[in-house]
Amino acid sequence: MSWGFLRDLLSGVNEYSTGIGRVWVAVVFIFRLLVYVAAAENIWKYEHDEFECNIRQPGCENICFDHFFPVSHIRLWALQLIMVSTPSLLVVFHVAYRENKEKRHNQKRYRSPGERDGGLLCTYLISLILKTGFEIVFLVLFYKLYNGFKVPRLVKCDVRPCPNTVDCYISKPTEKTIFLYFLAGTSCLCIVLNLCELSYLIFKYSIKCYLRR
Repeated sequence: MSWGFLRDLLSGVNEYSTGIGRVWVAVVFIFRLLVYVAAAENIWKYEHDEFECNIRQPGCENICFDHFFPVSHIRLWALQLIMVSTPSLLVVFHVAYRENKEKRHNQKRYRSPGERDGGLLCTYLISLILKTGFEIVFLVLFYKLYNGFKVPRLVKCDVRPCPNTVDCYISKPTEKTIFLYFLAGTSCLCIVLNLCELSYLIFKYSIKCYLRR
């Protein structure tokens, strides 16, 4: 897939973000997207080939791998990046709708097409809530699927068609664990940034309404 599209999307939304929102974009782009492309993808590249079990029973090794890794870490991380970025499309579409509306009526209906007020503010708040929700869902999903964020060196497998309990070894467990902790840390940081921005916008809007009264 083209990660350039995701980069352009985040850069476009950056124009309508607050200062906190711009920090969020920087964290996603530098500490998540670039780390994924430059390093993390290569660590899990040969994950299946390097998974070894001390048995020659046909099919046992494949079944054990599928049992302990129902979804690849790296694919789930890629899906997480996509899902937490797509709510930003709501803001882009709303701004495009405003600009199109002005062109259709051939008059300036808004002080600024990208100004955060009225409907656009609601859209922006919804996008923040969705991004926070997706971050939390994927963190829980990672934790539930892999029983935590630590990759074990040895896993014991007794799933059929394995005739008995066999020992299976995971390659580069320490390196993978470090990246999973990094993944969890950046996700938590993004959640905090989203909640801070959400609180800031609500507080700012409340003050504005109070002053108008």
